[in-house]
Amino acid sequence: MLHVTVLCVGKLKERYWREACDEYAKRLSSFCKFRLIEVAEERLPDNPSAAQIDATLQAEGERLLAQVPKDSVTIALCIEGKEMDSPSLASYVEKIAVEGASHVTLIIGGSWGLSDAVKQRAKLRFSMSPLTFPHQLARVMLLEQLYRVFQIQNSGKYHK
Repeated sequence: MLHVTVLCVGKLKERYWREACDEYAKRLSSFCKFRLIEVAEERLPDNPSAAQIDATLQAEGERLLAQVPKDSVTIALCIEGKEMDSPSLASYVEKIAVEGASHVTLIIGGSWGLSDAVKQRAKLRFSMSPLTFPHQLARVMLLEQLYRVFQIQNSGKYHK
């Protein structure tokens, strides 16, 4: 069974986001060994300097990379990444598994994005959309898409 880890910067504050993530995590457990890991978010002033933003990206990036299993295929979610529709993402995840990977890690950065080190570690830079979403919503959307991936792969009725 494929191991799937989603690494995120920051915690979900609102109960409704946590409940949505919990629901998809429960659904995913039928298809994979799923884990969601949150790393601490750096605090910045209201108008941070470029140096403060860079330091934040580096610190968050180090925490994220420390959680990536050594044998994991890593996917970084970033706006400049490749866009895919749901069937293409399902094919990509299936291809990873067929090639022998037993673990996939997807990484969502903080409000300033991901460090270059995290992006360089990734086998794929993936963008869900050219639109900008709150990180809480992006997390729920990613979990929903992962559930959809497994439904597509297993000819489920969820994806029409």
